[in-house]
Amino acid sequence: MSEKAQQAQNVLANLGTLLPGLESVYKDIHSHPELSMEENRTAGIAADRLRAAGYEVTTGVGKTGVVAVLRNGDGPTIMLRADMDALPVREATGLPYASNVTSTDHDGKSVPVMHACGHDMHVTWLIGAAALLAQSRNAWRGTLIPLFQPAEETGVGAQAMIDDGLFKRFPKPSAILGQHVMVGSSGVVSTRSGVITSAGDSLQIRMFGRGSHGSMPQSSIDPVVMAAATVLRLQTIVSREVAPTDAAVVTVGSLQAGTKENVIPDEAVIKLNVRTFDEDVRKRVLAAINRIVNAEAEASRAPKKPEITPFDRYAFVKNDPEATKRAIDAFRSYFPADRVKDTQPTTASEDFGSFGTEWQVPSVFWFVGSTDPETYANAKRSGTIADIPTNHNPRFAPVIHPTLETGVETLVVAAHAWLAA
Repeated sequence: MSEKAQQAQNVLANLGTLLPGLESVYKDIHSHPELSMEENRTAGIAADRLRAAGYEVTTGVGKTGVVAVLRNGDGPTIMLRADMDALPVREATGLPYASNVTSTDHDGKSVPVMHACGHDMHVTWLIGAAALLAQSRNAWRGTLIPLFQPAEETGVGAQAMIDDGLFKRFPKPSAILGQHVMVGSSGVVSTRSGVITSAGDSLQIRMFGRGSHGSMPQSSIDPVVMAAATVLRLQTIVSREVAPTDAAVVTVGSLQAGTKENVIPDEAVIKLNVRTFDEDVRKRVLAAINRIVNAEAEASRAPKKPEITPFDRYAFVKNDPEATKRAIDAFRSYFPADRVKDTQPTTASEDFGSFGTEWQVPSVFWFVGSTDPETYANAKRSGTIADIPTNHNPRFAPVIHPTLETGVETLVVAAHAWLAA
């Protein structure tokens, strides 16, 4: 074990005594999820915990974000990030601490709310790591900045904090570190240098026709047929316009048109999502979508051009090579060899990368497994890993132990790779 790993181990010596309280915090946050930019209760829990640990705490950054600062002598400044928001999903885990919460979304609709992506675990990890580091100030020197971010699920939270003066109001870090709970054997940590999560682009497409009675289709320009043809043609982008050595995903998640079986409507609305790992591929896919949508409308004699509106934009998360090596070396010095893995890029998307990219600071992002190890091993042997409920599934339920302690450990170990002794 390296000297840095030994220092981290000393900090983590009290983790066992904190675990019962951290488990209670996790279950509480899980039971009380909040939608993006509504994370007031969760932010309050984080702020109160860090104030009690001795941090200077600023709330309301980017509306509901929390930034804490602990200055502990001369040394590097390290930022640790956790996201806080939940999803409009009805929980089906059957857990005793399952969410029964409903809320009103941005369209004014009543929706169920669930921590279906594990951000409740992220908040708890950071609360635990921040508390342990504050308790062990004699073991390190530098400045620690735990950051609790709103609205990752809508892709606006990181930018909201940046736009609210994050870079001017707080010290510039030497590195920014973040992590995400994922399907995988609990206790296993995985990362890679370079792109680790995809870029994500969501688009709404309105296609215009001319309505008529369903019995008189000759009087119409049918937007349902227009949209259906467009959806089919969009599926050829990946198979015929993206090289097999590249990767892209084009998913049409919503097609809405009309309200009655014998009425041809005036318009149809398509919502789709694109995931890519390379900027040139991204541009090519988006250009192909634009071309296909407009060509299908013209072929259908649409009375006006379609409206293509982007929303929920995510940039790539790209791990800095040198910083990633430092973090991996720290993990491998602390954890047994079989608990630190390399990973492939994932088609999930994140706005974590905005902090490092816009601040011009190296950043590292990694994954922590959350599936019961025996369950995961059996699924791997039987080829049924795809059957395990993933993030965003109503049945997504991280096993608390050792997921909880592993996420605290990774934050402390990685921070110590930079903090001065």
